[in-house]
Amino acid sequence: MHANLASIMPQVIGVWCEEEGHDVRLECYTGFEDLNSILPHDIDILFIGAFTQAAQLSYAISAMFRKRGVVTVLGGPHARCYPQDSQKYFDYVLGFTDKQTLRTVLEDAAPHRPLGVYLSAKKQPPSLPGVRERWKFIEPTLRKAPTFKIVPMLGSLGCPYTCSFCIDSTVDYQPLALEQLREDLRFLLTKMKRPRVGWHDPNFGIRFNEQMDAIEEAVPPGSIDFLAESSLALLSEKHLQRLKKNSFKAILPGIESWYDMGGKAGAKSVQGMDKVKRISDQVNMIMRYIPYVQTNFVLGLDSDEGEEPFELTKKFIDLTPGAFPGYSLLTAFGQAAPLNLEFQREGRVAGFPFHFLNNNHAMNVRPRNYAWRPFYDHVVDITKYSFSRQAIARRFLANRETIPKWMNVVRALSTEGSGRIKYHSAVRARLDSDPSFARYFEGGSDELPQFYVDRVKSDLGSLWDELPEGALYHDPHAYLKSQPRIPLTLTQPALAPAVGESE
Repeated sequence: MHANLASIMPQVIGVWCEEEGHDVRLECYTGFEDLNSILPHDIDILFIGAFTQAAQLSYAISAMFRKRGVVTVLGGPHARCYPQDSQKYFDYVLGFTDKQTLRTVLEDAAPHRPLGVYLSAKKQPPSLPGVRERWKFIEPTLRKAPTFKIVPMLGSLGCPYTCSFCIDSTVDYQPLALEQLREDLRFLLTKMKRPRVGWHDPNFGIRFNEQMDAIEEAVPPGSIDFLAESSLALLSEKHLQRLKKNSFKAILPGIESWYDMGGKAGAKSVQGMDKVKRISDQVNMIMRYIPYVQTNFVLGLDSDEGEEPFELTKKFIDLTPGAFPGYSLLTAFGQAAPLNLEFQREGRVAGFPFHFLNNNHAMNVRPRNYAWRPFYDHVVDITKYSFSRQAIARRFLANRETIPKWMNVVRALSTEGSGRIKYHSAVRARLDSDPSFARYFEGGSDELPQFYVDRVKSDLGSLWDELPEGALYHDPHAYLKSQPRIPLTLTQPALAPAVGESE
C-alpha cells in the first residue's frame, strides 16, 4: 500500500491493543521493503490488514509465521469479502471490528486450525481513535511517503448510496463525532507546517454544512489542504465555493456509468449523451474551484452494451479535458455486495487469483453484453484514447496549477496510463494466441493460464515458497454457498379474492 494511501483501521487496532496492555509494532508495507527484515520475529500475534489484491501475499506471510508458532489474524476488505477462504490460512478472520471483537481475539489468542475462527461485530464501531492517539503509527508511515505526505482521516463510516457493486452499499451511514474532527485538525497543526489530509470517507460531505462548520471552527482557512472522494450530487457551486475557501485541493467524484448510478451523479432521469453533457458541464465547473479532479468510471456494467458507452466516455474526455479519468473493470469481490449473489447464481464469476483483483488486472465477472475479445478491444481503445499524447497535452493545458499539471502527466506515463495500455493489450493478444486463455476466460476450463501463475510467482519473490498449497485458487461461489437454504413447503393455494375485495 502506498504510504499516502495507508489505511486507518490497522492504526486503530494498534491503539486498541496498546490500551489492552500489549506492546505493538506497526509496519506499512509499500512493496519496496524487505519483508524478512521489517517484520519482527519475537511476536505472539500477527495482525494483517489487506485488500484482496494482497491476499496471496498475506496468506504466504501468515503461513511463514504460523510455522513459528505465531497466531495470525486477518482483517480489512479481503477478510470481509472472502471470509470462507481466509479462514483456511489464518487463526482469526475479522469482519466489522470493534474493541470488544478485538478483545475476544486477545483474550483467546490461540491457534485455530485447520479452520480459523470468523468474528464480526454487528456494525461498524461508533467511534475510532483520533489522529493524536494514532500519531505514533501515522508518523513513521508518512516517512515512507515521497514529497507529498497525506494524513488519513475519517468523518463518517458507511454510505447512504446503494451502488449495487460497492462494499459500502449495505453499510448504514454513520457520522463520527465532530468534536473529534476538530481536535484532530488542531493537533495536526502542532505537528506539521501545512498538513495535507486525505478523507477516507466513501463520500465526504454527506452532512456538508456540519462538517464544514467543524473544519472552519477548528483551523484557519488555508492552513490545511484537503483531498476527498465525493459524489457529484453533493458538489453544487455553493458547496464548491466553501470547499475552495477551506483549501480542498482534490476531489474524486464517481460517474460510474452513462446509463446507471444516476442518483450518486445527481442525474437520475438523464442517460446517454444528455448525461455526458450535463456531467461535463458540472465537472468543468468543479475545476474552476478545485485544482485537481479525478472522475471514476466502471467498465463492463450490465447496463452497458456495444461501443456506445466507450464512445460517450471519449466525448466526455473531449468536453472535459482537465479531469483525470480513472477506470475500473467490473469486479465481484466475494460477499462485498448483494449484486455478487446474482452474478454467482448466473455462473458469471470466474476464479481469477486474488492477486489480480484490483479493478484493473482482471475482471472476474463475465460481461452480460460483450464477448471477451470485443470487450478488451474497447478497454484498450478507451485507455489509449484517454492517455494519448494529445489527451495528456490537453489535460496539462487545462489545469491551472503546477502540481496538478505534472501529477496528471506522471500518472498518465506510469502504471495508471501507459502501464495499463500495455497490460490490457497483452491480455487481448493472448485471447487470440493462447488457447488456454480463451478457455479460462469463457469458463470452459478452471486451469489457470501460465501467464497468471508466472506473474504471481514473480511478484511474491521468495515468499512464493511460503504460499500454502492450493492458495492460488478459491471457490468463486463461496458467497452463494454460504447462504441459508430455504426449505420448500407445499401449501394449499389461496382462493382468489372476489371482485372488489382487497387482496
